[in-house]
Amino acid sequence: MLLYLVRHGETDWNLQHKIQGSTDIPLNDTGREQAAATGDLLTRRSWHAVLSSPLARAFETASIIATTVGLSAPTTVADLAERNYGEAEGLTDAECDERFPDDSPVPGRESREQVVARVLPALLAIAESHPEQSVIVVSHGGVIRSVLNAIDPNGRHGAIGNGSVHSITHENGSLRLIAFDDPIEEESQSLSVDDLDDQNEFERREAARTGA
Repeated sequence: MLLYLVRHGETDWNLQHKIQGSTDIPLNDTGREQAAATGDLLTRRSWHAVLSSPLARAFETASIIATTVGLSAPTTVADLAERNYGEAEGLTDAECDERFPDDSPVPGRESREQVVARVLPALLAIAESHPEQSVIVVSHGGVIRSVLNAIDPNGRHGAIGNGSVHSITHENGSLRLIAFDDPIEEESQSLSVDDLDDQNEFERREAARTGA
């Protein structure tokens, strides 16, 4: 069974380098273009279903992709929603560092372990309900990074760009990474030099502070 994780298209908060988390920010026009481009590339393969986080930016991305690849409207899965960043949501990295310096806890922020604890079972359930099928799952940067760190702990994972695709196989009850930035979407990387956007950069800074 093949499962392809797709990050949603760009939003205005991505463009402004604000931490989104569970805040429900819609796609902007660039994000819709990215979703369409990803959909075009995904037409190179056959798919059986599209599933999505319920947040608007992911669901619209999934809807655009579903239409492009010729499938019905995506099914939403609550546990695929982005990591809740608590009081850091809406802040830029600089603002977050100023308000929560060094190792200061962020009130309301979901831990990485909590993200993995809800997302991995959801992905396994999706895989088990689609045996021998190929499924597109549209989610978020923080979720995808948490999943990749859990299933490929020794891998080197760079920036998770808007509209990027990451291929996973389900084998013997577990998930294995096939490719970070799967070649199916190489041409979709029409990203700016600010490729390390809000959540990716926030994750990098947090990892540096905590050693995670």
